[in-house]
Amino acid sequence: MPPHCVFLYRKMPSKMQAICKCNRDEVLKEMKQMTLEEARLYEKNQGSLILPEERPVFHVTPWIGWLNDPNGFSIYQGEYHLFYQYYPYDIHWGPTHWGHLKSKDFIQWERLPAALAPDTAYDAQGVFSGSAVELPDGRQLLMYTGVQGKDNTPECHQTQCIAIGDGINYQKYEHNPVITTDDIPETCFAKDFRDPKIWWDQEEHCYFAVVGVRVADSSGAVALFSSKDGLSWNYVNILDYCRNEYGKMWECPDFFEIGEKALLIVSPQEMRAQGLTFHNGNDVMCLIGTYDHTKHQFTRERVEAIDYGLDFYAPQTLKTTDGRRVLIGWMQAWETSHLCPQGAKWNGQMTTPRELTFDHGQLLQNPVKELAAYRQNSVIYTNVPFQQHTELSGVSGRVLDMTVKVRPEHDQSLEYFTIRLAANEAYNVALSYDPLRGTVCLDRTNSGFCYNIITKREAPVKDQGGKIDLRIILDRFSIEVFLNHGEQVMSACIYTPQEAEQIFFEAKGSGWFDVEKYEIKV
Repeated sequence: MPPHCVFLYRKMPSKMQAICKCNRDEVLKEMKQMTLEEARLYEKNQGSLILPEERPVFHVTPWIGWLNDPNGFSIYQGEYHLFYQYYPYDIHWGPTHWGHLKSKDFIQWERLPAALAPDTAYDAQGVFSGSAVELPDGRQLLMYTGVQGKDNTPECHQTQCIAIGDGINYQKYEHNPVITTDDIPETCFAKDFRDPKIWWDQEEHCYFAVVGVRVADSSGAVALFSSKDGLSWNYVNILDYCRNEYGKMWECPDFFEIGEKALLIVSPQEMRAQGLTFHNGNDVMCLIGTYDHTKHQFTRERVEAIDYGLDFYAPQTLKTTDGRRVLIGWMQAWETSHLCPQGAKWNGQMTTPRELTFDHGQLLQNPVKELAAYRQNSVIYTNVPFQQHTELSGVSGRVLDMTVKVRPEHDQSLEYFTIRLAANEAYNVALSYDPLRGTVCLDRTNSGFCYNIITKREAPVKDQGGKIDLRIILDRFSIEVFLNHGEQVMSACIYTPQEAEQIFFEAKGSGWFDVEKYEIKV
């Protein structure tokens, strides 16, 4: 069996046993014909072989195999449901299914059987990204992109499809696809029309959906559709165009309002770097403006980055019953998604869910309040003086929620402040604040991920006389940093050996810092 064929022979479905000695192309071709029932059997048998300590403690991972974009992030019958792009048979991308979980609090997730498989003509090349909504009759509607025809061929095109179910089992709609490229301007490309985000508009008493599309200038746009029943859809207009200013194709759109502001989140492909705000490749940005509900027109006012870290893509949001807007994203970069630790049985994880708010016009992101219920064993230090090297008793670990507040004695009295996490003599992940440049750098160069990849990225911070607040969410295989109460966020995967759990502080200058650290127990 070749090394790329990672299937475990024991307990495989008979069809899987018959092909496990094929090369990868043959394997993937055969997998396209596998049914949802076979996928469910495989994930149940093989997922149970992954030990709890092989996974993060509170970040979502696939049951087995591959995970990418979050899908169907929604409330159904009083619980939070999360689906995801899924290929159970390998730790690398394959013909896309939908995995499925649910939660009561965004932190503890219950695994449910796979929801969708690429088993019809209109989605034979993959059940791509989409969303979900609860219907008035108590059923759950899934809206997704079906792909048929091989990529980069004239036959390749993408359409929007529906499946309806009870929170466990879903039946694909007999009249799929419900939106095709015949329903949008003829200047749009059939092979780049994907990722519907659906919601119910209580005031207009209808459903709306935004879908990413590539238009005549070969760059992205976001199309708006409406429906009275969720099944029959009409094109409304284009909410916004890329015009080749921010990447090319705009994937995974999400559109919602917080107070008086409308937010359109998109994930551009082929982005060119723009200072510290955007990086090359696949990126995420938020278009902030206003929305005219009568004319269905979005007016863009400004553009912001959502995450300044190394691993973040394709976020999706929901609105909770208490009115919060919560976001979750795929904590991975496409460019490095094929690189995994040796022996890994899963690949891909989600971010900690974040609450989005505005404060004096500033978009803020912070971990959901539910995380606080899992904090234990607090360790608190105040007024620790700056030193070249500081270790604090009780401040260590790999699964924690820690806030560090830096306070120079006076303006210009701090040259740098660095926290080294997941550390021992061989490894560390460095978080460094440079008040003179007004930046924070997240550096995983020495984290043990030995590939020639981007290992550091910087985020700008506002000048507060050298003061800064850093909230760090650390899990076994990731770090998320929330700067100044969520003004910026930095996310990254790390694969440092778990025994590297020390935390060091380094500073040059005069002043003090405070530490408030909690273990996270789930």
